[in-house]
Amino acid sequence: MPSPSDIARTFALNAPAILYQDNHVVILDKPAGLPSHAGPSGSPSVETWFPRLSRRRDGPWLAHRLDTDTSGCLAIALRKQPLLTLQEAFAAHRVQKTYWAVVDGNPQEDSGRITLPLTKVSTPAGWRMQANTTTEPPKATNAKEGKSLPATTTWRVLGRSGTKSWLELTLQSGRTHQARVHCAAMGWPITGDALYGTPHAQGLHLLARSLTLPLSPPVTAVAPPRDGMRPALHACGWQGDDGPPQP
Repeated sequence: MPSPSDIARTFALNAPAILYQDNHVVILDKPAGLPSHAGPSGSPSVETWFPRLSRRRDGPWLAHRLDTDTSGCLAIALRKQPLLTLQEAFAAHRVQKTYWAVVDGNPQEDSGRITLPLTKVSTPAGWRMQANTTTEPPKATNAKEGKSLPATTTWRVLGRSGTKSWLELTLQSGRTHQARVHCAAMGWPITGDALYGTPHAQGLHLLARSLTLPLSPPVTAVAPPRDGMRPALHACGWQGDDGPPQP
C-alpha cells in the first residue's frame, strides 16, 4: 500500500471521485491513507480540496470524519445551513452508515449485535480506544480520558474464505475507531489494522460503503472497494459491483 505521504501528494494533484454532488452537499470517495482534516503539520488532507469544491465564505465544511486509513463515503457541506442540518442528523443517529470490512477469523454466527462501551486511553505508544467489557472503565491518565461512551454495532456475514470473513457493519453510534475496536473485541480484528490487530501490506480493509443523508429528498451514495481491498473480498465471494446483490 502506498505511504500516507504518497497518497496525500497524489490527492493534492488529482481530484478524488465525487459520488454525489448538488448545491448543498458533496459526498467524496475518500482514499485510504488521507486524513479527513489537516493536522498541526498542515500536510495534505481532504480539506486541501475544499477551494476546488467551493469558494464561498460560508463553506465548505466536513460534516463528519473518517479514520485516515478508512476509505469510502465522506460527506461535505458546501454551506452553513446544510452543515447544521447534517450535524443535527449525525447527533440524532438519523444518518445511515454502512461499512464493509474483511476480518481475520470467522464469526460463529451469521449476524449479530455488539454493544460495548468505548473509552479513550493513553499508552506509551499513544492513545487508543478500548472496549469496556467489565463494569469498571479503564484507568484514565488525564481528565479528558476515562469517560465510557455507549457504542452499538450490528453486523452480518456477506462471505467467508478459509481464514477471513467479509462483514457488513452498521454503526448505531459514531464513536472513534468503533468498527475497528468492536471487531477486535469479538476476536476477529479487521485485516490490516495495525493498532488493534495485525498490519497488512494492503493496509486497513475497512470501507465506508454507503451513506444515506436524511435530506429532502434523501441522498444516498455508495463507494466501491479500493484496489488493495479487492483480492480479499474476491476470496470471500465478492463478485464485483456488477455481480448479484448480496442477500
